[in-house]
Amino acid sequence: MTNDQETHHVVTSYTDAPTRTIAAGGVNFAYRELGPKTGVPVIFLTHLAAVLDNWDPRVVDGIAAKHRVITFDNRGVGASTGSTPDTIAAMAKDAVTFIRALGPGQVDLLGFSMGGMIAQVIAQDEPHLVRKLILAGTGPAGGQGIKNVTRISHLDTIRGLLTFQDPKQFLFFTRTPNGRQAGREFLARLKERAQNRDKAISLRSYAAQLKAIHRWGLEQPSDLSAIHQPVLVANGESDKMVPTTNSADLARRLPDSELVTYPDAGHGGIFQFHAQFVPKALQFLGR
Repeated sequence: MTNDQETHHVVTSYTDAPTRTIAAGGVNFAYRELGPKTGVPVIFLTHLAAVLDNWDPRVVDGIAAKHRVITFDNRGVGASTGSTPDTIAAMAKDAVTFIRALGPGQVDLLGFSMGGMIAQVIAQDEPHLVRKLILAGTGPAGGQGIKNVTRISHLDTIRGLLTFQDPKQFLFFTRTPNGRQAGREFLARLKERAQNRDKAISLRSYAAQLKAIHRWGLEQPSDLSAIHQPVLVANGESDKMVPTTNSADLARRLPDSELVTYPDAGHGGIFQFHAQFVPKALQFLGR
């Protein structure tokens, strides 16, 4: 998928980042890479039902201005081959397999929602691989209300179908005028990439992910004091998918953490407030 010219050319915009594949552990992982070629890369771990095209280009480009950014489809999702696991632990193993195949000695992780659950497991399983963590719109194992994600997702998917709107308008944003506007702007940004878009997630993979999140919500709380890396925890103040109390709980239980919450914002707070989140994330990663 690449030629020599492309290899030497630094990609600065997510809309132009070519989709590449790398074979590891019996899976062809689809991924995109942009930003500087050197330094510790930031691996983006994505949310329920998401593929490569679901990352907000403002967040990706903002972080890629200073850091090598790599986004990827986990096993069985989008353009990656294989079948989607139904536990967060197995998804974390797949992510580690992908990261090791790419070869960086150490990475930073930016995990959003389900991706933040995966990031916590990677940090616990592979402490030497992870330098810093950004956990956005997520919660710990056994966290409050996480087992309700399935029900909330189903309801808002139906609501979206009935009103001809993307369910993320309801799931990620508040129903205030500001929240609705932010949702429309976010959904428009996701369409900026016109060429070579990713395949949507299959219903089977979506069901497997829902099961994994449900199980995570029912798990016994894990000992987060084992995660010694610096962690930035971020969320909107009114997250209805993974209630914001979980972000406060994470920040309280992680030894080296900082919490930032955004007003009149829900699950997609880091996208709604990308102009504030990106400088905060850059400052945290560059510290």
